[in-house]
Amino acid sequence: MPTPPPYIGRLAPSPTGLLHLGHAHTFWIAHQRASAAHGKLWLRDEDLDPQRSRAEFSLAMREDLHWLGIAWDAELRQSDRIPLYREALQRLLRTGQAYPCTCTRKDLQQSTQAPHEDDDEPIYNNRCRPTSAKPWALDPGPSRNYRFRIPTNEPIPFIDLHTGPQSFTPAIDFGDFLIWRKAHSPNQPDGLPSYQLACVVDDAAMHITEVVRGRDLLKSTARQILLQRALALPTPAYFHADLIRDEAGQRLAKRHDALSLRTLREAGLTPSQVLAQLALQ
Repeated sequence: MPTPPPYIGRLAPSPTGLLHLGHAHTFWIAHQRASAAHGKLWLRDEDLDPQRSRAEFSLAMREDLHWLGIAWDAELRQSDRIPLYREALQRLLRTGQAYPCTCTRKDLQQSTQAPHEDDDEPIYNNRCRPTSAKPWALDPGPSRNYRFRIPTNEPIPFIDLHTGPQSFTPAIDFGDFLIWRKAHSPNQPDGLPSYQLACVVDDAAMHITEVVRGRDLLKSTARQILLQRALALPTPAYFHADLIRDEAGQRLAKRHDALSLRTLREAGLTPSQVLAQLALQ
């Protein structure tokens, strides 16, 4: 049997707020799995939201992760990699696997189905979808988004290393999804890639062998598998960790300041006490 490639994982926080207990749970698992495999761990600063990303949050997340006892071997920042994402978009356009979308926010609100579960992108109603796949030239104007054209209605199955067998069906579980968002900032006049496209491009470029993230992103994995196939990129293994919820049963978000690592640190808790709360020691 061929020797498996060395383990390469990643931590992928966004500097849009302080890290909370949910992040600690997922990132500690990623750290532990990389350590157990004697592998390498990247820190990927997913700073592609120009309205919400802040340098102080980028610094805070590094300090809080180090405080918790999590180390990594190398870093990259997504805002430095826009040309790579644009190249991937151009490949998808040339092969007819993506198309421009001029729908406004009002159009989408009026013509899309409600979001499913924790997924924040509604199913698109195909208003701008061409009747057949055809090549497009990249012309990112101020009013153009770009969508990935789902190529099949066949289920997308995969084995998750924590939650077990999974399967999602395009056109039922999700529709043609955004891969490039139009400009909302003069600093990025050509717009920016979506989470889905940037994630796929970076995971391949970093030679990631296993993605550890929250189980709220299971459906995103199906989308990303389609992008990996379209771009002829490898598919890593996936481990979707359980979510940490508050007393009301809601998934933790960055608005839960009382449960941020920074707040817990300032209250005098030790890393061991935080990990004990998560039953991760």
